[in-house]
Amino acid sequence: MIKKRVILVTDGDVYAKKTIQYVAKHYGGRCISSSFGNPTLLSGEEIVQLILKAKSEPVFVMFDDSGYLGEGAGEVALKHVATHPQVDVLGVIAVASKTHQSEWTKVNVTVDRDLQVSHFGVDKSGIQEMDIGRINGDTVYCLDTIKVPIIVGIGDIGKMARKDDVKNGAPITSKAVEIILERNGYDVSQWNGKNSDFTETDDE
Repeated sequence: MIKKRVILVTDGDVYAKKTIQYVAKHYGGRCISSSFGNPTLLSGEEIVQLILKAKSEPVFVMFDDSGYLGEGAGEVALKHVATHPQVDVLGVIAVASKTHQSEWTKVNVTVDRDLQVSHFGVDKSGIQEMDIGRINGDTVYCLDTIKVPIIVGIGDIGKMARKDDVKNGAPITSKAVEIILERNGYDVSQWNGKNSDFTETDDE
C-alpha cells in the first residue's frame, strides 16, 4: 500500500494558510489549502481524499478547533487523518495559543521566535516558557493519543511579532519543518524552492 507522507499543523487561520502554502512550496510539497478554517470544516475522510490526490510530498494539512474545549471538529479530523492506513505522518507542528482552557500537549522540541531550538515550552508569541516538553494550545488535546515520530512546538504561525512573516521567509515555521524532515532522514538541503510547481491555487 502506497502511503502519502504528511505533516500535520494545529492551526488553520488565514495567517497559517498563507505561511503553510509558502513553506510547502519551498520544500517541494503540497498544502491542502481547503483544510484551512477556524474551525476546520472538512471531515477527516474528505481531507484524506485530498491528501491521496496530492501530486507531491510532503503534504501539509491544517486543523483548527477555534478554541473548542476538548476534542473539537479539528481534532476529530486530525485523529482520522493521523490513523488512516494510507497516511504516513512525518510529524506535527503544534501551535501555542492563549487558550482559556487547560489544553496542552507534550512536545519533543520547540522553536522560539529567535530560532532557538530547546525542550522548553513556548507561548503564542514564540517566547520561551519555564515548562519543559509541553505547550498550551487550542487544537492539541488529542496529540498524546496518536503515534507520530516528532512533535515540534512553535508560537502562532506567521505571526510572533512578524518574525515568522512570509515576507521574512517564515523562518520559524520553516525551521520546524526542517526538524521534522531531518528526523525522518531527509537531507533538507535538497529543497530550494525550485523543484515545486505548487501555486496558491493548488489544492492537492
